[in-house]
Amino acid sequence: MKIVLDTDVLVSGMLNPSGPPGRIVDFLRTDVVQLVVDDRIVAEYSDVLRRDYFLKYFSRSDSEDIIDYLSKNSHYSSSSVVIHNMPDEGDAPFLEMAITEDVPLVTGNLKHFPEKLRKGCTVLSPMQFLKRYF
Repeated sequence: MKIVLDTDVLVSGMLNPSGPPGRIVDFLRTDVVQLVVDDRIVAEYSDVLRRDYFLKYFSRSDSEDIIDYLSKNSHYSSSSVVIHNMPDEGDAPFLEMAITEDVPLVTGNLKHFPEKLRKGCTVLSPMQFLKRYF
């Protein structure tokens, strides 16, 4: 199954493997789900995972391994839509890719993806995603 995964869920799942985001990260590791990305999303993952803050959780080498894994094991696509007026414009690539590929977007910040901008895209919290599909 392909999904778009907001950075907050990815990081949360790596830091707390016992919660719903952790279960989604486990599904990534075992190829149950595959991420849909573009260069903007991979750049966002990379930027966040390379922050000094995360050194207390995993080494620079671990961060690079995670980024390499995500880069090599995700489905790359190009957005065919452009979304404007997002509460956080940095979230636009995630919604654009989910709409383009017609896959769910999983986020811990549902309010960042207003219904009026979703164009029919399914946007779910990690728990909602697990309940609906697993």
